Amino acid sequence: MGGASAAAITSLIFLILLTLDASLAGKITSELESSAAARTLKQVNEHAHEVHCSRERSRAAWEITEEYLMPFVEQEKYQISQACRLHPENDMFRDQEEHKIHVDINEWRCGYCKKSFRVEKFLDKHFDSRHYNLLNVSSSKCLADLCGALHCDFIINSKSTKTKCNPAAAARNRHLCESLADRCFPVSQGLSASRLHEFFLRQFCDAHTCNGKKKPFAKGGKKHTSIFYLAISILTLMLLPLFYIIIYLSQRDMRGKQELKRIKKSG
Repeated sequence: MGGASAAAITSLIFLILLTLDASLAGKITSELESSAAARTLKQVNEHAHEVHCSRERSRAAWEITEEYLMPFVEQEKYQISQACRLHPENDMFRDQEEHKIHVDINEWRCGYCKKSFRVEKFLDKHFDSRHYNLLNVSSSKCLADLCGALHCDFIINSKSTKTKCNPAAAARNRHLCESLADRCFPVSQGLSASRLHEFFLRQFCDAHTCNGKKKPFAKGGKKHTSIFYLAISILTLMLLPLFYIIIYLSQRDMRGKQELKRIKKSG
């Protein structure tokens, strides 16, 4: 009888241990699954904010169009259609770039939340992490994709040594450049469009060659007021009244002397 009771107790303990092991194993498995799910969710969230478009190169492309194209477009009073990939609406970073406030040489401010940064690149990172939802991430909105046609590397790497020209790459960039000219300035839309189409070919497309004879932006760019000229103009405006005062005083002094001589003669 005692042996049977001992066997029963042993069996009961064994069953309890099995139950505990199963419960513990289930708990561990559940925790592992939760941890894996959390990692997966984190990775999904991280990739959800990832944008496969270079902000730096998009900015370079925008600056090139502003410097070497838009002054001539404005001169022709021509309206670029949204079908043109150079239209502001086709730059995914445009709204964010327009919300940059350059307060001082060492201060950049976010136009959305007013947070300040010492360097522009930190503001860029802030946009990427805090205001990514304001990006238009359509695949056709990456202005950096047009860098080959617009000679971004010529601007970005202007101080670096020249790399060997690749004829195949030059041909691709020329084709992209010419397609931009056709899309942005269709010759069927009148004289202004025709003139700008021709201008675009000369300004951007002709330089896509390896013979080295053509340089980008051959037609020049936006005219900037020289700081020296501005300083001379301000100085002239400041000195001009002084010059007239000196002339006035000199003439008054001469008249006074003449009047004095006349009085002496009459006396």
